[in-house]
Formats: sequence, C-alpha cells, structure tokens
Amino acid sequence: MSDMSAKVRQALDAAITAIGGSPREGQIEMAEAVANALTDRHHLMVQAGTGTGKSLAYLVPALVHGQRVLVATATLALQRQLVERDLPAVVPALNKELGREITYAIYKGVGNYICLAKMNAEAPDVDGELLLESSFLERDAKRLHAWAKSKDVSGDRDDAPEVDRRVWAANSLSGRECVGADSCAWGGSCFAAKAKIKAQSADVVVTNHTLLAIEIVDAHPILPERDAVIIDEAHEFMDRTTQAVTEELTSARVQRAAAMARKYMPGKVSEALTHAADSFHESLSDYADEVRVDVSQQGRLEQIPQSLENPIRKIREAATAIAQAMSADEAILEPDALAERARVKGAVSEISTIAGKLLKMDQSHVLWYEPTFSTLHLAPLSVSHILRSNLLTQTPVIATSATLTVANGFDSMAKSIGFILGDASDQDVQEDEIDPSNLKTLDVGSPFDFANQGVLYVPRHLPEPSREGTAPQVLEELGELIDAAGGRTLALFSSWRGVQAADLHLRTVLADLPITIFTQKRGDAVGPLVEKFAKDQTSILLGTMSLWQGVDVPGDSCILVAIDRIPFPRPDEPVMSARAAQADSTGASGFMQISLPRAALLLAQGTGRLIRSVEDRGVVAILDSRIMTKRYGGVLLNSMPPLWRTSDKAVVLDSLRRLNESVKD
Repeated sequence: MSDMSAKVRQALDAAITAIGGSPREGQIEMAEAVANALTDRHHLMVQAGTGTGKSLAYLVPALVHGQRVLVATATLALQRQLVERDLPAVVPALNKELGREITYAIYKGVGNYICLAKMNAEAPDVDGELLLESSFLERDAKRLHAWAKSKDVSGDRDDAPEVDRRVWAANSLSGRECVGADSCAWGGSCFAAKAKIKAQSADVVVTNHTLLAIEIVDAHPILPERDAVIIDEAHEFMDRTTQAVTEELTSARVQRAAAMARKYMPGKVSEALTHAADSFHESLSDYADEVRVDVSQQGRLEQIPQSLENPIRKIREAATAIAQAMSADEAILEPDALAERARVKGAVSEISTIAGKLLKMDQSHVLWYEPTFSTLHLAPLSVSHILRSNLLTQTPVIATSATLTVANGFDSMAKSIGFILGDASDQDVQEDEIDPSNLKTLDVGSPFDFANQGVLYVPRHLPEPSREGTAPQVLEELGELIDAAGGRTLALFSSWRGVQAADLHLRTVLADLPITIFTQKRGDAVGPLVEKFAKDQTSILLGTMSLWQGVDVPGDSCILVAIDRIPFPRPDEPVMSARAAQADSTGASGFMQISLPRAALLLAQGTGRLIRSVEDRGVVAILDSRIMTKRYGGVLLNSMPPLWRTSDKAVVLDSLRRLNESVKD
C-alpha cells in the first residue's frame, strides 16, 4: 500500500467514525481510485450504487491530497446534503487528522441572490413596476426586503422566505445584467460577491451542473480555480449542459428589454426596439394560432418560420444599435447609474445575441417551438466536443453516479460526457493539458443484497403500450398491486397523461381503502410532495419524470415502485430525436445509440428508488411487457440493480401482502 493510500484509508476511517458509520468495501475501493486519479492526473468514471457513501469516497482523498476541488451536482438536495450534512459532520475530524483547517463553500449563479442595487433603487424598474399592481405581491416584496435587511442573512433564494417568482425577479438579476461588485454602489455588501469571495479560497466548492456547463460553453471563468472537478449525479450532466446552453426567445422577454431601454434612454433608438418587439409579438401570436390548427408544425423546425424571420432580424438590428449607443456613453461614472446601465445593456445584449444565433442557425443546432409558453428554443445538437476541449483537457475529472453503465458498459455515458474511447490519435493534446482519452472506469457495486431485498416484477401478459395512452389492464393491475401493498407505493409515469389516467382510476378503485393519494401536478416542487408521502406510511405518490431520480424514501412508506412503461424519449422530443436522426444518417442506429441508452439509465434510476437502505424490502413492477418480449429487453434488464426477477403475478401479490402485514405489525 502506497503512502498516499495509507493516508486516505486513515482519513476515511476518521471521517466514518465521526458520522458513526462503518467501513464499506466499495467506498474504500472508490476512495483509492479517486486518490490515484488525483496523483496521476487522469480521468475517472465510478459507478457507485446507493449506500456506497460516495460523497466521502471523493471528498476525503481530495482533502488528503490538499487539492482544491469543485463538486458539481444536478440536484439541490445533494448540494444541501454536502454543505449542510456531510461536510459539517466530517470536517472537524479531518482537521484533526490532517493537521490543518479545511474550508468549504457553496457557489451559485448571481440570479440565486438578492441584488441590493435593484432592491434599493429609488424608482422601481420594469420588473418592479409589476409588483405595484397587486397587493399580495407587494406583501411578498415587503417580507423579502425585511429578510434581506436582517442580520447575517445569505441573500440566497434557497434560504429566503417563499415568495412569488415575480417578486424574486424584481429583486434579482442575471449574470449578464450585473455590473460587478467593483463598479456597484452596493458592491461592499453584495450577497453574490460575498459568496464568491468565500468560494475563491475554499478547499471544496459545491456548485451545480448548470453553472459549470455555462462556464465550459462560454469558455469564460465564473467559478473559482480548481485542481480537479468532481461531477456527481453525472448521468444527468450532458442533459443539464444542453439545457444550460439552450437559448429561448419569447415576446415577453423582448418586450421587457424594450421597456427597460425605453425607460433608460428614451428616443429613436429605443423606439425602434419597441416597434420590433410589438411586431414580433404579433407575428408569434399568429404563428401560435397556425400551430394550434396544424399540429405537424409542432416540435422540431428545420429553419426559422418565414413569418418570424424578418421580425427577429429587426429585433437584432434594434437591440445591437442600443447596445452600441450605450457602449459609446462612457461619461456616466456614478455607481447607481452604472448599475442601472449594466442591467439594461445586459438585457438588450442578451436579446441581440439570441436573435443573432437564431438567424445563423445551421445543422449543428436544433430549433423548436414550444406552444405552452409560446417559446422558440435553440439547442446545440451535441455538447460532447465542447466538454472535451473546455473541461476534459483542463483538470482531472471524476464522474460518479449510481447509474453510469448501460448493459454493463461505460461507453455510452463516457462518449456523451466527451471522453475519447479507443483510438485517440486524432486528439491534439498540448503538453500542459490532460488527455481526454486517459480515462479509467470502475464499478464498485452496492452494499445492498438486491436479490434478497427486492423483487423485479416484469409481467408478460399485459398489452404493449400504445399511443392511445395507458391501457385499462395496466391501470387495473396497478390498483391490485397497490391494494396488496396497503398503499406504500411510488408510481412513476413517463407522461402527464399517464399520471392523470392513473389518478382517475385509482381514486375510484381505492376509494374504500385507508390510502391517501398524492398526485404531482405540473410545476409542483418535488421536495414537499415527497415529504408528505414519506410521512404518511400508507399513502401513494403518483408522478412523472422529476420523481424518477433523486427521490430518497427508505423504510416502510415505499415497498412498491411501479413504472408504467419503458421511458423511451418521445418521438416529438426535439433534441433526442435530432440526435437519433443524426446517428441514423451516419449508418449507425439512433435507437441503439441514443434512445435505448437513455431509457436504460432512466429505468435504472427509477428502479433505484426502492432499495435505499440495508433494511429495505419491496417490489419494483415494470408494467410494460416489451421488456420481456423484445430483443432489446436484455439491455434494459442488465442496466438495472440485480433484483430477483419474476413474471408471476400471484407470487408478487402474495409477497406484497406479506410485506404489508409484517410492516403493520
């Protein structure tokens, strides 16, 4: 054992003792692999099943090495767990073990903090004017202001009182609209600036996938310097990166920028943007009416609709003219005026940039129209090449998750993150860069005994899913399974339509049973819903995609996880279908390369909601016969935890009844 390995083992023991835990083989194996990656400066992908304790397995070796690490997570829940639970619990013990003081911080985008310049402006800006029209919004604003002025507050949205999103928008701004602490009258007390200063010197900085993705794509440093990057929940990283760099254009956004410009510099130049905004609003409304009538126009667009091209061109011209006029106006040096100018210029420049990108769109991008909020979206077809050149050549990257393999292999996920597999001769790596092909992979398994703790029920007798929605037989079977389990069910659906159909059916068939039904609705926050479900032990929770990942309900509240169908990407999902079509066009299979791996990872995540501790017992029911009847079913089954498998309904109902009885006792 090397000197470094011994130090890592010793520090890991100290951290585990501090939290009252016990050593786990997978955790030790992962910690040693992370230590090697940091020493030898290579990349690492680690699949670590639930219960491994992976956060300590990557934090401890990084701290022993004395390296500054950036940890990027997909969910707020994991960020909070790291900075509010894991790090505070182990840092005192590690301080003692390593003989130095370890520091950590959380770092978020500017928009997550109250902007004191905006909050304290003498006259409200365009966002603030909305609040004066409603007494309940004004009440919310007063609560937020009072909180921001109280002692030792973070100014962070996640710590703030719950307020309407419009109230938050009136008291915060985007990174592009911020003048920066040095030029702002409120810079000395700025919440975002304080968080940034704390993060600059911390050993561990916790951030989110989105902020890391924006920095990588813009190739502009917004996060602190670091020696290594750890991407947790890495199975989501490519999707989060795609979302972070997807541009959106709505008429409301253009009208907001125009109103800000008009208020700041009235005159011909800003009038031109107002006219362009009004013209775009009318054209987009007409286009929305067309789409409602002609459904074939929904989804992906090969090019900008003809009726919108000229209005978008006018927006770009007018917004560019305003931005240029403001750049020429350097005479104003008074900080409040500078901050206001930065907000206006940021909003206008953003509109100009998005309009320009839409007009220059080519085959490397995907354009689509979303009718609910009447929005044009533009996303890059692929982000792996950007991740490769702007992330994987800079520092060692450790990517980890409970689900990184598809059919026991890392290739699919490795490619999507940008790692080079096989022949790396086409990669021109500079002397001071890390090689994106220098990747090691490791699967440390899970401490859980899946085959003894859980059953995977895969019925063959149910009809295959169709476009008509959830089959009555599937809903019937779901009702029987929930009845046998006495509630205690998390039911996951691949569409809102499925959730609604199940809600309607189950409220009828379970009406006489003491089972509470919690049904997710669009826009619902996941946290409070899951909390209610966990507290009411005989309840059931019905929900869609946001519940498939990151939900952690150990114990007796969840002994059945039911999944309505294999979660293949929908044919009208623009980015996925464009990626699949591109694979098909090169002679590969879009289904095998894009759709199937995506479904396999989601299915593994959904299945992973059942066994959350060594005591947990239960059933995962996948109510889609294709998993047993189609050739690709094997790929899906091999990507999931190895639960004991059966297609016998009587055996499963009996297991659930017995489990429910034992839980009640």
